[in-house]
Amino acid sequence: MSAETPVREGYTDFEVASTGQTYQTFYKIFGELKPGVCPLIALHGGPGVNSAYLEVLSDVTNGRPGPLIVYDQIGNGRSTHLPEKMGDTDFWTVQLFVDELNNLIRKLEITEYDLLGHSWGGILASSFVVQGAPGLRKLVISSSPASMQLWIDAQEVLKAQLPKEVRETIEKHEKDGTTDSKEYEEAVGVYYSRHLCTLDPMPEPIASGFECIAKDPTVYLTMNGPSEFTITGSLKTWSIIDRIEKITVPTLLTNGKHDEAADSVLTPYVEKLPNGKWVQFKNSSHMAHFEEREEFMKVLEGFLYGGEARERYN
Repeated sequence: MSAETPVREGYTDFEVASTGQTYQTFYKIFGELKPGVCPLIALHGGPGVNSAYLEVLSDVTNGRPGPLIVYDQIGNGRSTHLPEKMGDTDFWTVQLFVDELNNLIRKLEITEYDLLGHSWGGILASSFVVQGAPGLRKLVISSSPASMQLWIDAQEVLKAQLPKEVRETIEKHEKDGTTDSKEYEEAVGVYYSRHLCTLDPMPEPIASGFECIAKDPTVYLTMNGPSEFTITGSLKTWSIIDRIEKITVPTLLTNGKHDEAADSVLTPYVEKLPNGKWVQFKNSSHMAHFEEREEFMKVLEGFLYGGEARERYN
């Protein structure tokens, strides 16, 4: 059992040139951030949830010099919300979040770091890395697609495997534009229980992410759409496939056997990464860091730190 890990919360100013406004990015550090250490920065999914469900990654960083850093992306969690930007696809772009990550790294004076992106966070991570990412040591892309078209195709396959009445309910409400109905929510819940998180009850940090979207769906609806398999937002045409070779740092790819991020969405990474490794968790869907927490942390620790000793306390 390690000694109690210090936790620090704070906000950084994030200036957005397109609006001339300064917004706030909430961050949380598990461990001590000081010169000379290499933190693990974790990027949450959604887009539209908060970072709480990634705090468990401190399992890996506790007892090591480099802390875990999580943050709520703009429009999410405890960072600045902009409901007036609902539907503004010129504002809610991947580049906005790349700029925010660059800003956080600069404001926290981080010179070397590892980066983990989960789901949408993996899209953000890969988009960030191909633009340069000075100081990046290692990259983890967890349950994340190489293109949204691959994601859309995979969701169609998985949706077709749902019970007929569930599938028909989903399709009816999407056709009628009634995706805010209770019936639709329950049908999508069946899908989520199979391919997003198989744990019942769903762990509170994951559930809180859904609550964030319910309270303020601005980012999710504008960038994604009404559900995981109905992509109508600004991410619909996103792809990193023709830029994967630019990701030259050691990279770990992960997904679950029952993941909505099916093997097909990772295939371009597997085929094109110059320095990549792929690990699949056999008893997981989209949340392997909860569904197979011990095994996930073992794999992550081995990739990030190899045989490096961890400081332990009694």
